[in-house]
Amino acid sequence: MSVWLPSAPCTSRACVAASGPSAVAVARGVLRLTAVVGLILAGIVVSPLGGRIPAALVRRWCRWIVRSAGVRLRITGDAASTGGLLLVANHISWLDIPLLAAVRPARMLAKKEIRDWPVAGPLAARGAVFIDRDRLRALPDTVALLADALRSGAAVGVFPEGSTWCGRAQGRFRRAVFQAALDAGVPVQPVRIRYRLTDGSATTLPAFIGDDSLLTSVWRVVTTRHVTAEVDVHPPIAPLSHPDRRTLARAAEHGTVGGGPDWTHATLVA
Repeated sequence: MSVWLPSAPCTSRACVAASGPSAVAVARGVLRLTAVVGLILAGIVVSPLGGRIPAALVRRWCRWIVRSAGVRLRITGDAASTGGLLLVANHISWLDIPLLAAVRPARMLAKKEIRDWPVAGPLAARGAVFIDRDRLRALPDTVALLADALRSGAAVGVFPEGSTWCGRAQGRFRRAVFQAALDAGVPVQPVRIRYRLTDGSATTLPAFIGDDSLLTSVWRVVTTRHVTAEVDVHPPIAPLSHPDRRTLARAAEHGTVGGGPDWTHATLVA
């Protein structure tokens, strides 16, 4: 593993408060998991159609995935519907991917390991830009690919922390991907993702962190009730409004960090 590989101090044992599901929760989880897998398989079947699928239908499909997992969804704000756009968000869960696509369908920057994910891997391989986080020398080529996609008028979705956090702490945004927006001359739109319970308190249950397996994290979500995903779409940062990727990254990071005790920047709250 390279020394620059992003990581977070969050672990499932320290940060996720989960209890064993009841028999009813298990039955509910099986039904939800079946629905989620069915929707993803449907996406794989139609994915060869690519850009011929209406963006509104893609957004609706992503919302169905989230709802089928038993998670309510609340989106505030809008993203530009056309033109090159770099969508950046904090990263907590595997659910963040359909949540970001529900804002605007985008080519996702993803770690190469996602290719091997069951069910979701083949779908991601259809349109994602993969990054080998163990090879620093490959980073400029990846940034160039992102810039080309942005110049073509596509939206690109990125989680610049480079790793998932528990949701009560957040990492710093890595600068490299913001160079693609500068090179392509497109806006950057920050998106803030949070997960809450019905009483309004923050929850770490959807987090996919530490030594969690994908199946463990998915099962924890589908067997849990009363989780809401809040997606706040902040105003876009105009092209050329920042002179370099460092200041652009900091401005975008500020757009995904809110006030209040639930979001203690760079401080882990167990």
